[in-house]
Amino acid sequence: MKLDYCVFGTNSMEDAIKFYDSLFEKTELKQVLSTDRMTFWQCEDFAFAIAKPFDGEPASNGNGTMIGLNVGSTEEVKRLYSKAIELGGTCEGEPGQRGPKYSAYVRDLDKNKIVFSV
Repeated sequence: MKLDYCVFGTNSMEDAIKFYDSLFEKTELKQVLSTDRMTFWQCEDFAFAIAKPFDGEPASNGNGTMIGLNVGSTEEVKRLYSKAIELGGTCEGEPGQRGPKYSAYVRDLDKNKIVFSV
């Protein structure tokens, strides 16, 4: 079993698209579809999306919920962490060794938590 896709809620589609377009700019994830409610980035075996919640209520992040992205190298962990902070994301843990993984933790503009690791 492997992760197929992930969807984060957003309260500002325009800001979230700018954040993720820029964050994913030098990765294999490319924006493939955008509607008024959802925007998708995809690579060969994974899809990521942001969405306005279907129920019309404000998007919120889960306490203890995060997505982990294996980005292939410690250099890419550092680059993506720095890029996320530059784009207005917040630090949840600077790049460093944590057990068997080298990782860094950030929150996006809607406070969704992402870990970049290798």
